[in-house]
Amino acid sequence: MTEIVLALNAGSSTLKYALYRMGEGREERLASFSFRSGGENAAALLARVFDRLSEDQLPPPSAVGHRVVHGGQSFTAPTLLDSSVLALLDELVPLAPLHLPPALALMRAALERCPNARHVACFDTAFHHTLPPVARRLPLPEELDAAGLHRYGFHGLSYEYVLSAIGSPAPQRLIVAHLGSGASLAAIHQGRSIDTTMGLTPTGGIPMGTRTGDLDPGILLYLLRERGYAADQLDHLLNHEAGLKALAGSAEVSELVARAGSGDSVALAALELFAYAIKKQIGAYFAALGGLDCLVFTGGIGENAPLVRALSCQGLAALGIELDLDLNAQNAAMISRGPSRCQVRIIATNEDLIIARAAYALQRPIVTA
Repeated sequence: MTEIVLALNAGSSTLKYALYRMGEGREERLASFSFRSGGENAAALLARVFDRLSEDQLPPPSAVGHRVVHGGQSFTAPTLLDSSVLALLDELVPLAPLHLPPALALMRAALERCPNARHVACFDTAFHHTLPPVARRLPLPEELDAAGLHRYGFHGLSYEYVLSAIGSPAPQRLIVAHLGSGASLAAIHQGRSIDTTMGLTPTGGIPMGTRTGDLDPGILLYLLRERGYAADQLDHLLNHEAGLKALAGSAEVSELVARAGSGDSVALAALELFAYAIKKQIGAYFAALGGLDCLVFTGGIGENAPLVRALSCQGLAALGIELDLDLNAQNAAMISRGPSRCQVRIIATNEDLIIARAAYALQRPIVTA
């Protein structure tokens, strides 16, 4: 028996969706698409999705899976969506103000449009609920830790897909670099996340397209006290005007690579800083894992930017990481040199499939009108 599942992935300004026919041993993608919101409300965005499905004469879903960036302390596994879950997620908006509001609006619109479907929330933070205390705890007073101020980690749906795609047996000591407009790395030991770069929010970790990544907290205090920044101004700076955009005027790595290839030293310096942060994390996670069997690049940049991968792996031969530069330039599936101790791979991520799997797996009787 099969089921039609719609996977919805709402970003701060985009919406991606994919429709699947799911069954035992069957995962058939029927359609997928992404588009910018253009200022439309959630109901209008969802109407565009269903108009497109109708035009293509595709069946309506009996289950809808929703990507949710932050699950806080309450959600460590896919969860059936209802009003009580939505209320708890509303309280988490301050932890992911870019991502949660559009996702929540879309969830409410989907519940209204498809009241008889099974709705399942899938959390990016859930993959990292296995973090040990030494990685999860921040050096803050106990009362703040108890209030939820600790490391959560993100991109969990992507990491989960990479693990499912990497084959069996999975490497015992694995580092995955999810590099896109948002970017993070995770150290995975025997299939469990033991450390990751993002922390309480998706702003932390390595520098990104428009986000700072980790900063000296004194910089934030200086901006508040000496430069008169209000909280909203600070939020805008850290999330929209920093990272590669601040360094080289563009958050698009493909543009920076092209500029660097034409001799633009500013673009090259920005890419080098980005790759240097990645390289440092690879070294740190080598230490945390006690060695390294496999390094995987995924995400739009990780899958398609040979220069970034080459810069990130440069000088890591002592860790067993040696790239075959020809294979790297081709974006081949395996880009490490034959005799190197550590495999270096490229795996195209598929968060939508993980959402669809979760929505299909979490079944209950579907209410009919």
